[in-house]
Amino acid sequence: GTTQEGRLFLMSAIEKLPGESLPDNGLLRFLTCGSVDDGKSTLIGRLLFDSKTILADTLHAIERTSAKRGLDMVDLSLLTDGLQAEREQGITIDVAYRYFTTGTRKYIIADAPGHEQYTRNMVTAASTADLAIILIDARKGVLTQTRRHSYLAHLLGIPHIVVAVNKMDLVDYAQEPFAAIAAEYLAFASRLGIADVRFLPMSALRGDMIVERGEHLHWYDGPTLLDILETAPAIHGAHAEKFRFPVQYVCRPQDSANPELHDYRGFMGRVESGELSIGDAVTVLPSGRETSVRDIQVLGESFARAIAEQSVTILLEDEIDVSRGDMIVKSGELPTIGKQIDAMLCWLSESPLDPRRKYLLRHTTRDSKAMLAGISFRVDVNTMEQQPAERLAMNDIARVRFKLAQPIFADPYAESRGTGAFIVIDESSNNTVGAGMIV
Repeated sequence: GTTQEGRLFLMSAIEKLPGESLPDNGLLRFLTCGSVDDGKSTLIGRLLFDSKTILADTLHAIERTSAKRGLDMVDLSLLTDGLQAEREQGITIDVAYRYFTTGTRKYIIADAPGHEQYTRNMVTAASTADLAIILIDARKGVLTQTRRHSYLAHLLGIPHIVVAVNKMDLVDYAQEPFAAIAAEYLAFASRLGIADVRFLPMSALRGDMIVERGEHLHWYDGPTLLDILETAPAIHGAHAEKFRFPVQYVCRPQDSANPELHDYRGFMGRVESGELSIGDAVTVLPSGRETSVRDIQVLGESFARAIAEQSVTILLEDEIDVSRGDMIVKSGELPTIGKQIDAMLCWLSESPLDPRRKYLLRHTTRDSKAMLAGISFRVDVNTMEQQPAERLAMNDIARVRFKLAQPIFADPYAESRGTGAFIVIDESSNNTVGAGMIV
């Protein structure tokens, strides 16, 4: 039946041949953003279609729908139209995640709404992305929304930007519009401080330069979009990082039948950055006590080292008082410890920020009461102008200062997303009302 055919269709793209060893380039999270009708949905559909990761029954369904609409080719945007319909009906305004694999790499696509009123949703999507694809319509050029999306991607620390000039088929695949857009964008990017930008001409509708090169862009000798995605470094592989391990849970098994577990004390959590090996000297914060690593375990099995994004249990050589919210770091690589932070804050709540109220600030696994100590300026995300502000409304982005009741162990967001980010919680409703990046 179609379901079985679909499974075979999917597996053909990722199945290894006997004796064949395919490289594993890890996981890449990337964000797609653009103005209305720039072709985001078609781009995502094209990636899924040309990389052969669409189930056959899904493909048949969109072929039938395309034919009913009188189209002479498959409308690949239909693969994400379900989400768009929800947006248009006001059911939900959220980030959609799509997953696919090429056999050599796994991908998570975050499809964020592009309109200014959904700035908070794009901030959510960008916070975990390793790369951003910013779509520009070849006929329209660099727009206000292009600048806003680029600013947000840069603010959220996305290290790699791909400016995809789409709909080249509507300008006869001419090089001049592409070159003009690239020059204008580069001038803007240099003022913003964006360092890693790549430009790509393409037609998501026709498939040029997405997975296959196509026949119309002979003047462009750079890589296709998939080539760029396949070789882009993941966020933790770009540079050496300091080891940061916020403790989530202290494991003390209670098993009277197993005396060996009587003295077991493991500290469980997720490695936010860096790596750790058995025998390494570590410091526990906030106490400042030093010891070394006796063992690193995953589901009871010992491993020689732990790396970023792994969830592990760490056992220490010495008995040290450690609890949830504490942090284990390598000795000599301490973060900044303090009760005051300066940050760029995106306000997420429909209720404006109240300078007189106390909020709960959650940084890694540590919570602290917090009060606003001042707003330096608010950023107009359309013009990048810095404006004075006394309060913040939903989707506002501003440079602020918080005073905390308890110290946190932080790094600048530009150095470490994991220990440079925080959220602000309204204690009365338990809603997340703000997201911040420490500067």
